[in-house]
Amino acid sequence: MSQEVKLMKGNEAIAHAAILYGVDGYFGYPITPQSEVLETLEAEMPWKTTGMVVLQAESEVSSINMVYGGAATGKAVMTSSSSPGISLMQEGISYLAASELPALIVNVMRGGPGLGTIHPSQSDYFQATKGGGHGDYHLIVLAPSSVQEMADFVGLGFDLAFKYRTPAMILADGVVGQMMEKVVLPEPRRRRTEQEIAEQCPWAATGHSAGRKPNVVTSLELDSALMEKNNERFQETYRLIEKNEVRYQAYHVEDAEYLIVAFGSIARICLKAIEDAREKGVKVGLIRPITLWPFPYEAIHEASKHVKGVLVVELNAGQMIEDVRLAVANPDMDIRHFGRMGGIVPNPSEITAALNRIMNHES
Repeated sequence: MSQEVKLMKGNEAIAHAAILYGVDGYFGYPITPQSEVLETLEAEMPWKTTGMVVLQAESEVSSINMVYGGAATGKAVMTSSSSPGISLMQEGISYLAASELPALIVNVMRGGPGLGTIHPSQSDYFQATKGGGHGDYHLIVLAPSSVQEMADFVGLGFDLAFKYRTPAMILADGVVGQMMEKVVLPEPRRRRTEQEIAEQCPWAATGHSAGRKPNVVTSLELDSALMEKNNERFQETYRLIEKNEVRYQAYHVEDAEYLIVAFGSIARICLKAIEDAREKGVKVGLIRPITLWPFPYEAIHEASKHVKGVLVVELNAGQMIEDVRLAVANPDMDIRHFGRMGGIVPNPSEITAALNRIMNHES
């Protein structure tokens, strides 16, 4: 049977994929440019069909703490927001990481800092990949560049979160959240029964039913020696994720003389610039990180061995470029950043012009 192709926004795809995945609960608060996630869930009313709880919380702080409570019971729970809202969630995200709880957080980025603009941005890269809250922790960070990946990464994000007992984030820019494309939604999954949750999540808080003592889920440890052991365990998990879960796409890197590194919607614009350059005989390749954490250091390292220069393109003042500089084989290579801010999205000719400046050794 052929799969049904639908036309929808990236935000709408997130909502439909969450229902089909069998998510137990969504707790969120509206903020542009991601409000369609909550609006679509409310319109679809999955509580009538799958039993999924959909709740508009009174604030972003409330929503992330509702996620914390739901995740503590082994449920598949999620939230979504945009940049200022994610800032408000940072304490709760740190608690989730410290309590080793799986959850999915969607950030459809807008321009900042502060309230900024409602237009697209990629300026939450540091916040997502370096651990925006306090303490030594990481999130698994997935960066979609299409509506199809917005749908696909819901299931992938939850699967990775439960596999490693850590929060995962879909870090999408506002372009991907708002644009409409064809999408094939995932096959529906049956929601897990309480017995299945108990078997799959023996760490979950269970309450006092049937005479059982509850598991205690907490991020607090007053004994410094035990807290250090907790952190050592977290770091071992992160090393395992870095070993097994790096994802990226490479285009035309085999013969490339110049390399572009970009993620999200900007990678698509860079592909057009690469096509234009190759038509003129300039061999340019692209690496698109799909996991921003763990970052594809090795792939960029290998691709950079035979190129003359690297251009990092982002919708920010220069954030991912720091990881690219760590990755390249030759740190003395000409590595430059091109970015637009304030919600302005560049066109391919601007990227081509930035690439030409590297080729011509212009400042």
